[in-house]
Amino acid sequence: MADIDVNDPELKYLVVSRDTFEDPASQAEWTQKRLVWIPHSEHGFVAAGIKGEVGDEVEVEIADTGKRVRVAKDDIQKMNPPKFNKVEDMAELTCLNEASVLYNLKERYYSGLIYTYSGLFCVVVNPYRRLPIYTEKVIEMYKGKKRHEMPPHVFAITDCAYRSMLQDREDQSILCTGESGAGKTENTKKVIQYLAYVAASKSKGGASGEDLHLQQQQLVQQQQQQHIGNVFKPAVQQEYKVGESGHNPTNPNTPRYPHAHTSPQHLTCKLVFSSLVTLP
Repeated sequence: MADIDVNDPELKYLVVSRDTFEDPASQAEWTQKRLVWIPHSEHGFVAAGIKGEVGDEVEVEIADTGKRVRVAKDDIQKMNPPKFNKVEDMAELTCLNEASVLYNLKERYYSGLIYTYSGLFCVVVNPYRRLPIYTEKVIEMYKGKKRHEMPPHVFAITDCAYRSMLQDREDQSILCTGESGAGKTENTKKVIQYLAYVAASKSKGGASGEDLHLQQQQLVQQQQQQHIGNVFKPAVQQEYKVGESGHNPTNPNTPRYPHAHTSPQHLTCKLVFSSLVTLP
């Protein structure tokens, strides 16, 4: 990954220092307590240490409260070592399960990191506030960089699509899907912003800031007009189209540059995704 100053106020929402996660003491504590995830009615999942086994059940001690309870063996989910906390790509997790995914997304969100890769996909947790991670400075950081060289970001996905279009001479489609209010329009605006900036900088003589802003506004207006037209399509027709698409995220033929969006509400229990997928 490219060198990024984690102390820079503009970049603290993109990357976190991993020095604290490599602490041997934390690793030793995790091993000693035999920490796992157990289901919880209020928080979804909580950390607990295994104390013993009784038939088909396991006696555990909840880490936060010290309370001992018994849970079925099948309800226990393994916990990853501390070095995987706030990992940028959840495909790297040793134990890939629902509890670990939700915990990683929550911890990154609480640290101001709204973007997280999940293999081919990129999950975004809606911050419900403006973050300084869409400036020209950030765009310049992502220009021409490979995905693994930079922290997760919608700009990284957009740049991959843009470079593939130039190198392969093939059309690229960025598809943003999800429930109403999930953030499809906002994420599409960021894609348009990046493409307008990069394309303008490649043009002969470049473009002034005023001209670039005008180009971005025109593209956004065109996109919004298309969106308004789609709103009035019958709901049945939309459901039919989604149903017949047969998109399967586990399929190895899934398009290459996906992007997802979710809300932080009920993050410990349930996620609502919208996905931005680039099709060749």
